[in-house]
Amino acid sequence: MSEKKVISTSQAPKAIGPYSQAIRVGNFIFTSGQIPLDPATGEIVPGGAKEQTRQVLENLKAILAAAGATLQDVVKTTLYIKDMADFKAINEVYAQYFPENPPARSCIEAARLPRDVLVEIEAVAVVGE
Repeated sequence: MSEKKVISTSQAPKAIGPYSQAIRVGNFIFTSGQIPLDPATGEIVPGGAKEQTRQVLENLKAILAAAGATLQDVVKTTLYIKDMADFKAINEVYAQYFPENPPARSCIEAARLPRDVLVEIEAVAVVGE
């Protein structure tokens, strides 16, 4: 079995609990769910679902970069959203980050997310050795 490597970067928010930003095992990178925290301030970005989705994807992009990957290496995402009424707005931003060959995806409406944010996204990526 491949060695488990913890991925950490100051370009994304610090973990707010007992978990890693991401773990790399072999060619696989598993990110923790990211919420719309500004990495510089640790505060939730102002605005609605679009602004929060953009920050979440920027955080994921930074974590993937620290692991030697890009959003194009993502094969699966899971989205947790507070309200399905935001689905269209979230998709508009999401499509900008995955314009071609988007990853497989699940989307779940969650009763409550950390810090009462509107969206949380986790990802799995596959990269070369």
